Amino acid sequence: MPTFDNKSVAAILYETADLMEVRGDDSFRIRSYRNAAQALESLPTPISELVNETKKLLEIPGIGKSMATHIQEIFRAGKLTMHSELLAKYQPSMLDLLKISGLGPKTVALIWDTFQVCDPAAVEKLAREGKLRELPRMGEKQEQKILKAIAQYRRISGRFLLDEADRTAQKLIEHLGGIAGMDAVTPAGSLRRGRETVGDLDILVTGKCCTSEKPRQAVIERILAFPGILETIARGENKVSFKLRSGMQVDVRLLAPASFGAAMCYFTGSKAHNIALRQRALKLGYTLSEYSLARLKDEKPVAGRTEEEIYGKLGLDFIPPEMRENSGEIELAEKHAIPALVTERDLQGDVHMHTNTTDGRCTTEEMAEAARQRGYKYMAITDHSKSLAMTFGLDDQRALEHIKRIRACKVEGIRIFAGIEVDILADGDLDLSDPVLEQMDVVIASVHSHFNQEPQKMTERLLRAIANPHVSILGHPTGRLLLRRDAYGFDMDAVLKSAAEHRVAMELNSYPDRLDLSDLHLRMARERGVKIVINTDSHHTSHLEKIKYGVLQARRAWLTRADVLNTLPPEKFAKAMKRHW
Repeated sequence: MPTFDNKSVAAILYETADLMEVRGDDSFRIRSYRNAAQALESLPTPISELVNETKKLLEIPGIGKSMATHIQEIFRAGKLTMHSELLAKYQPSMLDLLKISGLGPKTVALIWDTFQVCDPAAVEKLAREGKLRELPRMGEKQEQKILKAIAQYRRISGRFLLDEADRTAQKLIEHLGGIAGMDAVTPAGSLRRGRETVGDLDILVTGKCCTSEKPRQAVIERILAFPGILETIARGENKVSFKLRSGMQVDVRLLAPASFGAAMCYFTGSKAHNIALRQRALKLGYTLSEYSLARLKDEKPVAGRTEEEIYGKLGLDFIPPEMRENSGEIELAEKHAIPALVTERDLQGDVHMHTNTTDGRCTTEEMAEAARQRGYKYMAITDHSKSLAMTFGLDDQRALEHIKRIRACKVEGIRIFAGIEVDILADGDLDLSDPVLEQMDVVIASVHSHFNQEPQKMTERLLRAIANPHVSILGHPTGRLLLRRDAYGFDMDAVLKSAAEHRVAMELNSYPDRLDLSDLHLRMARERGVKIVINTDSHHTSHLEKIKYGVLQARRAWLTRADVLNTLPPEKFAKAMKRHW
């Protein structure tokens, strides 16, 4: 069950009011939600302390009987029914539309009623096609304003793909290399935890150079000489904050070695994990801060140099950063039951990649050699099928010829599987015939079109594909593109149950703008006995390195090597692709 504070409850009420306005609800009711949200935001007492006492809730200005019931429902059920129903109807991306200048609730409602679209990318497409100007109270000028507003929203929305944050961190680490007395430059925050997208980038610098004034100021000057800085936000004794031209904010903290472990714990997060650690520390007679773990009675530090010693003093095994979301990891650490999470070293192959036969940039030989250099024992070429015409997708005859070419390709030290990424058509049929699919070593079935089908129809479509006896893997199963396109709607539970029954694996697509499946869905898959295959969907040899983002995602879902099929050796993996797990 999620934890709620005043701000998070207020956010639910604000969002409900916004979506009610899109739906055209009574203005008085809409105002009551906003008034209640404002009251909670300004309330000095944590709402969690009042929620079980209806009388005290009703004493809050702006909270009536109905609203008090709604607030209690949020804490009891972890959600507000009306909020959930509105999100299901309009999708969470509708909330993003409402943040864009010029797209108020009435305009958004008009666009929805006319075109049934609810995300910035789709509205942008309509504007570029000149379709918005045809609506009442619209015109070409208004259309252009909306395009500019969407571009501005993207610049300031404050979320960045994991690989962009990673690249920025690595560039800063390289920029700071060679400074005398510097021990380490280390990313923390969402990046270290492997979150799908990152807001602010947290970087920690430690070493003797951070312990005295003159060397510390030299480090700060070096930091502020980092290329691409648009604005310096703050410059203090031990912290520098700046904004890059990309819009990303970077916060750099300078630390004495004795505090590095404590700071790593604190700035890695998550907030909920940190709160739980601090509460545990207090129960054990300690106080935990970003500087140290200290005794309560005399404030004497007892740990701080490394994270391991802090967790150890708290009676816990070390908790991997990807697990730190306060979702049961502390209890596992107390019982010495932290799982051995899957690592990149555990993977023996990558079986989703494209060549220049379709929309890739490299040959089969080049992809195989790059995979061999990564230490893989096998890989698969899985070019597109014919429905993706813009990718020069393969029909039956070309697919058979491609199989022959793949099998004729020999690269010493690695096994090359012949495969296909076959389109799942609108009705659930596959884009190639069964006799051709039967000859493939690996068949990845993916949706690349008709994303707006009703959830029930999309579910039936996926179930039909899974039931095809030649399908090995369901590719990028939800179809989402992070920061660009929401997942299409379908019954994930039904799909996973069918995948378990038919022994079809689910793909964890490592490409950073997909990271599909999410950590939540990966946990669902594991709980239902469905195996995972971690792939890159590479279109160039350089893309193979993106496997690390998929592994981070898998670790966030607490997956072990036993949950991931491509940790198997070649022969066993080949059998698994024929539904023999």
